[in-house]
Amino acid sequence: MRNFDELSEREILALAIAGEEEDGRIYMDFADGLRENYPASARVFTEMAAEENEHRRRLIDLYVQKFGEHIPLIRRQDVRGFVSRRPVWQIRPLPLDKVREQAELMELETARFYHRAAARSTDASIRKLLGDLAATEESHEHMAGKLVAENLTPDVRHAEDEAARRMFVLRVIQPGLAGLMDGSVSTLAPVFAAAFATHSSWEAFLVGLAATLGAGISMGFAEALSDNGSLTGRGAPWVRGLICGLMTAAGGIGHTLPFLIPSFMTATLVAIVVVVVELAIISWVRWKYMDTPPISAAMQVGFGGALVFATGILIGSG
Repeated sequence: MRNFDELSEREILALAIAGEEEDGRIYMDFADGLRENYPASARVFTEMAAEENEHRRRLIDLYVQKFGEHIPLIRRQDVRGFVSRRPVWQIRPLPLDKVREQAELMELETARFYHRAAARSTDASIRKLLGDLAATEESHEHMAGKLVAENLTPDVRHAEDEAARRMFVLRVIQPGLAGLMDGSVSTLAPVFAAAFATHSSWEAFLVGLAATLGAGISMGFAEALSDNGSLTGRGAPWVRGLICGLMTAAGGIGHTLPFLIPSFMTATLVAIVVVVVELAIISWVRWKYMDTPPISAAMQVGFGGALVFATGILIGSG
């Protein structure tokens, strides 16, 4: 890699051409990935890609006038100082907030590049050329803001944000909540049945660990195999399965770990407190993301948890 200060004006211009071409292709990828769910944002990035192509054409015309037909291949990754970009445009479905954030960073970095290049030159004609490039990029930055303002009105932005929230609920919250509920509630019976049957913290821990891992694996596969997301919009099945499996394990391990405490009564009391916290978290998630009234959510989750808890104690004490 080379330092930016070592580049000649010819190489800087070649770098600018490669950068505009890359940014244009990234914006088209953004547009393609957003078109189905966020058509207004897709339109913004399509127009921004067209602007990038126009800038590239102007840069090439200037380069040919100044240096001739051959443009050396020099890219951002060949020069120290550029930020390494996360390839969010390769993710499907595209996260809207990440796309907008990435676009803002791209504009900021490119504007900085042109200003720095213009400040370096001492030759009058080259300085004018680089100053024109800086002005071009600034106009692009203003154009990006104008395009967003024209296409993403407050109502459209609100609608797209709501769509993003709904997809987040479908792809993350629902499988995670299903796993957390299953792990927190279904493992109560075997853990506390083993605890009250043996009065041994270690035995209860082993049973709880086995139940937790088994439930996590089972729920993960069940969620992943439930549908492939192509029609429901619930996203990649392996991602949902992983989320569901991990949250199931998290829900079960919470009230299992206290039984590592040697004292049986202390371990049991701590486990009961953990169960109450777990049920409160589940109730909060149902209220926050599933539009369930808080009192109703607390009563539903609390009743189910208490029923399973009582079942475990009755079986273990029998």
